[in-house]
Amino acid sequence: MTEFSLELNDDQTTLRDWVHEFAENVVRPVAHEWDEREETPWPVIEEAAKVGIYDLDFVATTFADPTGLSMAITFEEMSWGDAGICLAIFGSTLAVAGIMNAGTPEQQMEWIPQCFGTPGDLKLAAFGVTEPDAGSDVSSLRTRAVYDEATDSWTLNGAKTWITNGGLANLHVIVATVDPSLGSRGQASFVIPEGTAGISQGQKFQKMGIRASHTAEVILQDCKVPGANLLGGKEKLDARLARVREGKKAQAQTAMATFEASRPLIGAQAIGIARAAYEYALEYAKERKQFGRAIIENQAIAFKLVDMKTHIDASRLLVWRAAWMAATRKPFLAGEGSMSKLFAGETAVRVTDDAIQILGGYGYVRDYPVERWHRDSKIYTIFEGTSEIQRLIIARAISGLHIN
Repeated sequence: MTEFSLELNDDQTTLRDWVHEFAENVVRPVAHEWDEREETPWPVIEEAAKVGIYDLDFVATTFADPTGLSMAITFEEMSWGDAGICLAIFGSTLAVAGIMNAGTPEQQMEWIPQCFGTPGDLKLAAFGVTEPDAGSDVSSLRTRAVYDEATDSWTLNGAKTWITNGGLANLHVIVATVDPSLGSRGQASFVIPEGTAGISQGQKFQKMGIRASHTAEVILQDCKVPGANLLGGKEKLDARLARVREGKKAQAQTAMATFEASRPLIGAQAIGIARAAYEYALEYAKERKQFGRAIIENQAIAFKLVDMKTHIDASRLLVWRAAWMAATRKPFLAGEGSMSKLFAGETAVRVTDDAIQILGGYGYVRDYPVERWHRDSKIYTIFEGTSEIQRLIIARAISGLHIN
């Protein structure tokens, strides 16, 4: 019988320490600068590529960890350095997940390397689902893909919004509707490589947090791609649509399958932010003296730090459980993936808010990093499924009812 353990193995410990060192020595020193600039931190991504973190082999190896923990560990440590830079470095992995979930082995071999490039010739990728009128409601996508049998090509028209690396990416994976009558079950994913006519960047958003990560609209206007760029292929799509039209159960649609795989990793990022704020507040509370003693000696401050630490550790356990379940193909019968993202995201907001309170006026000014961590934390209750949507998913899972 295998002994139960929560201890990381040697490979995972080495990975954690290596990524933490990069986050501490390369990311943190420039985090404030790139937050202020609100630009993609190309020099940091280049450094990550040089050391082998922004690299196909690295992503493949970490995702291949049979325990599912390696990528969660990586995201926590990198977000401890800076969440915006973490997303700038790893934003391409969402497109990779989309290709892995829906693509054929041949498509995976062709397109995934193009999501990264090489040191000196970096490439970025983007995954486009959200639209102006379809955020939490993924079934309402209006972006259309129409097939032309004569030329074996698809033409896409529509607009995507809130897209990480949107318009800036060298390769986009776009989820579009091929049969509007089928809702979310009538969607498919398409690869749009660099140089394709008809795809462009719309508005670039100026955000409250994660400002080193590029977020923008993507406009598709008569954007034509070959039939080979349909992930999974036409034959598989036709068979799936036929099953749906006959009233048979179809596999989970592409966008939701990608998000289910990524939710624990989003939770891991939130934990990194929360941990950074907790550690900073703890050290401050030990050093800051008021009325002749360190403020941590006051029960109000000490208990606040206790709650911060407890919620962080509980969040990590939920994330690790969900990551392990995903890697070992255990079904999320109670919405465990959503639980991890929900709890970790709300923990990050709470912990960073408490850190500001502990620092007082110093926590409110940009000279200290806790205000940035608080701004960064809020998105983790919004993107890739709001807290309300996560609760809806969990409620449906535990009740077996279609709760609205």
